[in-house]
Amino acid sequence: MENEPILFITLLLEKAGLPVAQGFDPRHGLEYLTAPYMTYTWLVMAFLFFTAKLTMSNIELIPGHGQNFWEIVVGGFESFCAENMGKELTNTFFPLIMTFGLFIAVSNLVGLVPGFMSPTASLNTTLALALIVWVLHHYIGIREHGWKYYKHFIGPIPALIPLMLPIELISNFARIISLSVRLFGNIMAKEMMLIILFTLAGCYFAPLPFMVLGVLVSLVQAMVFVLLTVVYFSQAKEHAH
Repeated sequence: MENEPILFITLLLEKAGLPVAQGFDPRHGLEYLTAPYMTYTWLVMAFLFFTAKLTMSNIELIPGHGQNFWEIVVGGFESFCAENMGKELTNTFFPLIMTFGLFIAVSNLVGLVPGFMSPTASLNTTLALALIVWVLHHYIGIREHGWKYYKHFIGPIPALIPLMLPIELISNFARIISLSVRLFGNIMAKEMMLIILFTLAGCYFAPLPFMVLGVLVSLVQAMVFVLLTVVYFSQAKEHAH
């Protein structure tokens, strides 16, 4: 593990005598559960759970600072979803989309802390999120249009089916790559750049501007994932033209 970052949770697991994957590639058994992207996924989940519990344990008529923060964030985002994919889809899928947004944002940001890793710097994490979105947007289309959902893939006239069907199928499967690889690539690049900078100039302030840029990249990538999810859901509900 000489060429890899020192990860805080991994060190704790090694001290506890648990099998830890050498590098980021688990081989078998318990290593899959103690792989860095898994342990830091649980860390992010625990952080979100306890943060919400501490700030929203008592809902009050006159909200405090924590309740105010969540009301602004959740209320504003709910309005955004309702405007872009309708009230019906928002009522059904807003909790999922909001959870994805918060999880991705915190996962991206946690990698800025020395000794921590962004779970989204693993393609396993981003691909799992992308597949959920991809399956659900087809579920929405089938639920909304029934068997007529196939019209989204064949074009406006029968003569164009041989041309449009392959294009639409490739374009649709490319959504999985678009959601997963974009997020993974940007966050992995951020992680590698910070590792290099802290290795070369960790005792100075050279990494600081890149950490500020890392915060911006982390938040933007979370917003892009959520925005694309909203777009795919709304397109699946629309009638084919």
